[in-house]
Amino acid sequence: MTQRTWSISELAQEFNITPRTLRFYEDHGIINPRREGQKRIYTQKDKTRLKLALRGKRLGFQLADISSLIDMYDGPGSTTPQLKKYIAMLNRHKEQLESQKRDLEAILQEIHTQEEHCMELLKKHEQS
Repeated sequence: MTQRTWSISELAQEFNITPRTLRFYEDHGIINPRREGQKRIYTQKDKTRLKLALRGKRLGFQLADISSLIDMYDGPGSTTPQLKKYIAMLNRHKEQLESQKRDLEAILQEIHTQEEHCMELLKKHEQS
């Protein structure tokens, strides 16, 4: 039985990404298509790894974290350590995002305060 394969254009179209994005993930070892001359041939394993990489990107993970997560699922072993590691990474990332959210909320509050102050000054200026 022949395993299904995809070309770079087929995979790019399926995931709504550019061929350049595929080459980027290839350059970073996330996917490893075989070559037939200049043509790249992607397997189900490449497709799955790409799907996981794009999910990690959507979640805001750094490339090193994405690579680590994907490699973890390629290795042998039970799912318990893998799940624990993934949960730890999710929690660490969530804490970073919560911190950034607090920082952004503080900045937005400061902007709001400055706007109000400027509006008051403008109103006083226009009345004189």
